[in-house]
Amino acid sequence: MWIYEKKLQYPVRVSSCNPSLAKFLIEQYGGADGELAAALRYLNQRYTIPNKVIGLLTDIGTEEFAHLEMIATMVYKLTKDATPDQMKAAGLSDHYANHDGALFYQNASGVPWTAAYIAAKGDPIADLYEDIAAEEKARATYQWLINLSDDPAINDSLRFLREREIIHAQRFREAVEILKDDQNQKKVF
Repeated sequence: MWIYEKKLQYPVRVSSCNPSLAKFLIEQYGGADGELAAALRYLNQRYTIPNKVIGLLTDIGTEEFAHLEMIATMVYKLTKDATPDQMKAAGLSDHYANHDGALFYQNASGVPWTAAYIAAKGDPIADLYEDIAAEEKARATYQWLINLSDDPAINDSLRFLREREIIHAQRFREAVEILKDDQNQKKVF
């Protein structure tokens, strides 16, 4: 059973309206290495993964939706008081013309999200290595977003998200070892 607590996983605060920063954060909303792609990847892969690690993919996949909600909240708060001129100055005029202030699954360059971002090979070890790589790419992106941001409140939330990506990669590494140990035990008998 899945329970939604109706609160963010970690508080999201912003210091001021900043559509330029919001434009960069959109990368983690609808980009190839963003939270939507991660959530859908893990929840899809769980159907072809051994029972010993299926719960891990379910847990991390649903947590990625919590991260998506945090990113959406950041983007919303950074743009809610923006004028059309501020959106234009931030490079978001195309977004504004199509969506006003609504969120839309796209990357920071405005390229719409696509299912091609989701990797699923059907081989548990290959998929878990893909998941490790996805988490490391997300970690790197969060670090680069922190580097681009001068908002200490946003950076606090971004550091939280970066650290969760590190934990997820560690859990996927542990899952690889569990499955490799199982494979080795089967070869012995």
